[in-house]
Amino acid sequence: MSAAVNSVFPRLFEPLRIRGCTLKNRIMSTGHDTTLPVDGTVNDALVAYQEARARGGVGLIVLQVSGVHETARYTNHVLMATDDAAIPGYRRLAEAVHRFDTVLFAQLFHPGREIAEADGGLLSVAYAPSAVPNERFHVMPRPLKPQMIRAIVNGYGDAARRMQAAGIDGVEIVASHGYLPSQFLNPRVNLRDDGYGGNLEGRSRFLREVIADIRGKVSGQFVVGLRISGTEADASGLSEDESLESIVRVADSIDYVNITLGNSASLGGAIHIAPPMSSKTSYVAPYAANVKRRVRIPVFVAGRINQPQEAEIILASCQADVCGMTRALICDPELPNKAVRGAADDIRACIACNQACIGHFHKGYPISCIQNPVSGRELRFGAPTPAPKVRKVMVVGAGPAGMKAAVIAAQRGHDVSLYEAAKRPGGQALLAQLLPGRAEFGGLVTNLLRELAQAEVRIHTGMRVDAAKVLRENPDVVVVATGAIPYRPPFERDGELPVADAWQVLSGAAEPGHSVVVIDWRADWIGIGIAERLAQTGRSVRLAVSGVAVGETLPLYVRDAAVASLHSLGVTVMPYMRLYGSDSDSVYLQHITSGEPVILDAVDTLVLCTGHTPIDDLADALEGCPFDVRVVGDAASPRSAEEAVYEGMKAGMEI
Repeated sequence: MSAAVNSVFPRLFEPLRIRGCTLKNRIMSTGHDTTLPVDGTVNDALVAYQEARARGGVGLIVLQVSGVHETARYTNHVLMATDDAAIPGYRRLAEAVHRFDTVLFAQLFHPGREIAEADGGLLSVAYAPSAVPNERFHVMPRPLKPQMIRAIVNGYGDAARRMQAAGIDGVEIVASHGYLPSQFLNPRVNLRDDGYGGNLEGRSRFLREVIADIRGKVSGQFVVGLRISGTEADASGLSEDESLESIVRVADSIDYVNITLGNSASLGGAIHIAPPMSSKTSYVAPYAANVKRRVRIPVFVAGRINQPQEAEIILASCQADVCGMTRALICDPELPNKAVRGAADDIRACIACNQACIGHFHKGYPISCIQNPVSGRELRFGAPTPAPKVRKVMVVGAGPAGMKAAVIAAQRGHDVSLYEAAKRPGGQALLAQLLPGRAEFGGLVTNLLRELAQAEVRIHTGMRVDAAKVLRENPDVVVVATGAIPYRPPFERDGELPVADAWQVLSGAAEPGHSVVVIDWRADWIGIGIAERLAQTGRSVRLAVSGVAVGETLPLYVRDAAVASLHSLGVTVMPYMRLYGSDSDSVYLQHITSGEPVILDAVDTLVLCTGHTPIDDLADALEGCPFDVRVVGDAASPRSAEEAVYEGMKAGMEI
């Protein structure tokens, strides 16, 4: 490591010794579900995914949770460490990661009452210290009997033994987010009157027995850590004081403590599991700092730490010893390597959109990233390979789809020119960043502009391309990424009620009145964002949603944070609504399922967030021309930035 690198991030790249292993830097990929395993065991897809992070230079990888008992199957795709047959899979993973001098820990897990899915659609029996229901998943658990408690405790130790046999360097007991160890610690969830309940001594007995059982089954060099929420951020969850006292009680028997925030038991607490971009960066660090003042072991922290400079500040101010940068590493696995060589500006920064990482998990799909579609698809895609033949490529439209197509094609050696009719590249992402709490979405454009510059793509802005222009340029390949425009559905109008679309509101081309009705057809970011923006300016806002709930299509934590804001601002939300018509001061809706009319009076402005229609006239005009024409993104069909970037990448790889 050179002195120049040390002078930029001296603490971030300082090694850290923890019992029998040494982290080469203080960057950690925390345990997170990838939905890549399909049968409870490590598979090739998971190995390739974690190997990519190790190759990128991360110091520590903590695997996604592994169940320690048959009752720990909280989803259909959880890893299970309940049988020695699991050891070879974990060994393959450890060997792949260790080749890059990355340390590997495994998370040991039991969800208790936090059961999210069930096998084959049947509801599983959930077990917890007491019969206290879960608010978020609506689970009423069965109280654990002492015999099952002992079996689960033994399961933790046996799982740790298997991890060590597989060559993994340590384990992390998951007591965060209201999972089973936390349920025992929590006096509002643990109502037992035996030796596992009562005061903190009794409530911490389960965790102490788990630690002791693990220690008794592994060698003295094996690391044993604890992940716990600094506060569960919910009235019925662990408070900061309760969490801190629980940590202090077991600190002398563990090697590190990993601090996060929130719980899984409530919608409000769960937001902190993967905080959206509306949350401040590094906001969990003060909780870690409070722990660090009370313990002598290393303290890890995670929570919206997106950039190496943010991690450096946390480390330099002694708030923590290791920084979890999980979503940042999903977005750019090469983040550590880029930072260590002084190329921090080349890092593809995570924008915390949650769409393809935790968002895919909640839908049961494998993990990915809207900016880096290779994540989770390492076996299908890899680094761009040189093209067998250099071709002249003309990309029309510099939104996310066109920008990504141009980047990948140029990286493969093609001669690429990118054309944009507007004065700036970015497309709809430039509007999306204007929505409340969505400013970081503009980072998508910033990152792509950096990649375009590195790939030496020629960019022509303020230039509208038609078929005649394409014919004059005579390219080998044309990528049509011309995007979309707002769709205005037909509806009955009687009178002159002002009508605007979301683009006009965001650009300032329309100034809504005081009383606004927002029609939200897609139930996504746009309707919520427009309603929130207008309400923040003091307007009276009614949000009519063509779905069962506002934000129905959004990643859950993004939706829940936005819904909380709408509630605080007094926005009236009306689900199951479709637009029927308007007159001079009223909007007429129809209930989607009953068909009954709903009349909204005293309306000043109607704002339409009713989707988009593709701009595909260029693609039509090029039919029959002697070019390889590919249509990507919204020009093919209006969807989201995730599909746009994916299709742009795929087009660039296929040319």
